[in-house]
Amino acid sequence: MQPDRQDLASRTDTAPVRADVVIVGAGHAGAACAIALRQQGFPGSILVIGGEAELPYERPPLSKEYLQGTRPFERMLIRPPAFWRERAVDFRLGTQVVAVDAAARSVATVAGDTIGYDTLVWAAGGAPRRLACEGAGLPGVHTVRTRADVDRMRAELGAAQRIAVIGGGYIGLEAAAVVAGMGKPVVLIEALDRVLSRVAGPALSAFFERAHRARGVEIRVGTAVQRLAGEARVTGVVLADEAVVPADLVVVGVGIAPAVAPLLAAGAIGGDGVEVDAQCRTSLPHVFAIGDCARHANRYAGGARIRLESVQNANDQAGVAARAIAGVPAAYDAVPWFWSNQYDLKLQTVGLSTGHDAAVVRGDPDAAGFSVVYLREGRVIALDCVNAVRDYAQGRKLVEGGASPDPAALADTGIPLRDLA
Repeated sequence: MQPDRQDLASRTDTAPVRADVVIVGAGHAGAACAIALRQQGFPGSILVIGGEAELPYERPPLSKEYLQGTRPFERMLIRPPAFWRERAVDFRLGTQVVAVDAAARSVATVAGDTIGYDTLVWAAGGAPRRLACEGAGLPGVHTVRTRADVDRMRAELGAAQRIAVIGGGYIGLEAAAVVAGMGKPVVLIEALDRVLSRVAGPALSAFFERAHRARGVEIRVGTAVQRLAGEARVTGVVLADEAVVPADLVVVGVGIAPAVAPLLAAGAIGGDGVEVDAQCRTSLPHVFAIGDCARHANRYAGGARIRLESVQNANDQAGVAARAIAGVPAAYDAVPWFWSNQYDLKLQTVGLSTGHDAAVVRGDPDAAGFSVVYLREGRVIALDCVNAVRDYAQGRKLVEGGASPDPAALADTGIPLRDLA
């Protein structure tokens, strides 16, 4: 007998509950898996357990339109409440899973509830990495991972006079762009020698550094943070050389730590994430993992085992896991893609540039409409496209096919990329 669905969504007592599929994580990956299961005709009960009090919503706008105040939260919901009711997908929100018992096929929550499953899908994502220094927990220090994070930041931004952003990745640059657009002074601090150094080549890094400086953002690269100053509230960022960047609001964007501790404690193989096979199965029986926390072999990374923190990866792995659960397995083999909006600049990336040995600039970076094509051993492995939607769309075929075009032809904007596939 299946448990009452309304009861599943609202009960807070400690009575055991069971569902055919339990999905831990109500982000992109968890929501996409529930949707894909119903699309595959899966008839069983589905319970999604989420740590936040919100139904699944899009996270990319958090550091862009939502922080800016131009996109209301209701427009960020992945699906409206009625969608989930109509498809009999149940939720336990505001609930943290702290343990997995693979033998008993159950999970335990921080409140002491035990929830059984036939199949478990771990889609818990990760938590923002915190600064490991004095003052990291002071009021006025913010991360960007949840709606609540950004709501707290927005409540303080109006009165803030000096803002420091720590981390020159996508989150840091996007937050800096929004705050600079409000007319507030911003200092961005990056420990490595250029922004976006982990995900892009020097040409793109230099372009975005110029773009931000032109809009008033002070960028300090090759600069380590020693500690955060302040007592009742943060007052500044103390750098490794003892210089102080005054700040009454600090945004920290230094990556995420995958939320896999309960799986690893249950015996799953992993470390920086949990290891999964081509069907997104972990080493634990009847347990899948998808999204930011899943380490998988990726042919676009030369076969290396990696984690991908992207909406694309969350959605595609969710579909693979759902098909496996529904009995129509497929292997994960999706080309990675990403995007970032900063000011009037739209960056679209396809493929993974890690390990490239050559890069071709296509177009004029000074015109803010160009692409960088990355090659390894003569083959195209990735493109970064700034305000160049056509290059992005056509370049995808080059990446998927591992094309080996003439670099001179790649640089010639008069030759469409589709002609080089």
